[in-house]
Amino acid sequence: MWDFFKRKKKKKEEELKEAQNAALEQVNESAEDAESLVADIASVAEEAFVEVQETAEGFTEEVMEDAQAALETAEESFEYSKESAESFIQAAAEEAETEPMYEAETEPMDEDDAPSPAVSVSEEIASETAAHEPAAAAEDKPEKRKGLFSKLKDGLKKTRDNIFGNLFVESEEKIDDEFYEELEEAMIISDMGMATTEKLLDGLRSRLKADGIRKRSEARDVMIELLAETMRNQDEFIPDTQPAVILIVGVNGVGKTTSIGKLASMYKQDGRNVLLAAGDTFRAAAAEQLTIWAERADVPIIKHNEGADPAAVVFDAIAAYKARKCDLLICDTAGRLHNKKNLMSELAKIRRVIERELPSVAVEVLLVLDATTGQNAIAQAKVFGENTGLTGIILTKLDGTAKGGVVVAVNDELHLPVRFVGVGEGIDDLQPFDAEAFAKALI
Repeated sequence: MWDFFKRKKKKKEEELKEAQNAALEQVNESAEDAESLVADIASVAEEAFVEVQETAEGFTEEVMEDAQAALETAEESFEYSKESAESFIQAAAEEAETEPMYEAETEPMDEDDAPSPAVSVSEEIASETAAHEPAAAAEDKPEKRKGLFSKLKDGLKKTRDNIFGNLFVESEEKIDDEFYEELEEAMIISDMGMATTEKLLDGLRSRLKADGIRKRSEARDVMIELLAETMRNQDEFIPDTQPAVILIVGVNGVGKTTSIGKLASMYKQDGRNVLLAAGDTFRAAAAEQLTIWAERADVPIIKHNEGADPAAVVFDAIAAYKARKCDLLICDTAGRLHNKKNLMSELAKIRRVIERELPSVAVEVLLVLDATTGQNAIAQAKVFGENTGLTGIILTKLDGTAKGGVVVAVNDELHLPVRFVGVGEGIDDLQPFDAEAFAKALI
């Protein structure tokens, strides 16, 4: 009997040794795969860096950030594989030590008892809020508008002080050729663009001559009026008055996720039934970041696992939109370079899903642009417009740039209305665009 147990123990030790060897081999293979993955990603990142240097001067920093993120992801995968293998070794050792000397009889598992597959759609539902109070909201609007104009003026302070500050001062300086030259230089520096600058200067000369205006301080009012006419939105923004879908697009780093959170909060405060769709399944933790904003805005969100098909996320969000009787769906999308054709085609696919599933609901496609990129924003808007049918612009980071004139160029050159402008980091710092207020704050 004693010999039997000795043989049994020896056999268990051999099995444990084999399990450990197998696990170590798995660790080595995982390490080799991870190292190979890191090398491949580094190679791709290097190629992408070279390509960007040759084709798009303004995107070098963005591509390097993506490459760095990819390298970090590969390193995390390597560490995860190593930890998994070590856990496997430990589990095998514990199983060998605790397993009984006999094998229990087992019965085949019924299909009904089998574990169900992981659910692909997870929902973060914010807690219920108090009923909307229209009367109270109406009483707050005048004070809110006053605060918004103040924020807009503060946000454009750099443009106003650094570029236009000394052109329209209260003085006896007459309007002469030197004035027009200084004004033209200021407009170009503020990224209004040459074509828009020339058009506005021609209009200013004609108006000043016709009205007999000779002082610079009086010319300021005329310039504000011309700027407002150029930027004024002619069409109503549909989501303000009826059920709609807002599709948010743009390159990485411009503030798409932040803008979505602020939009959700604004419309939630207006009494709308808002739902978010986390369509950025490419960027690591993008859905988690949007979930945080959804919680801050107190709105529900639909999201899939990382790497899922963005169109599938939007499809499920539309189903939830119908079931919950929502009246506003805001969809996030993965950031992408405007010169990547396959990624731009993905946006077109999402647009087709929306139009097929909600044929009677209006769709607004808003491109988020970083005001600090200046005229490069024009190039982005042109390509996005070709693939997604843009209907408007969200211009962010106006509080950190001296290039506020790009708003004028976007309206004039692309005939795309600027719907919202971001002038701060707070949840209330995204505001509907007001042409008159913006023109006054600009100069």
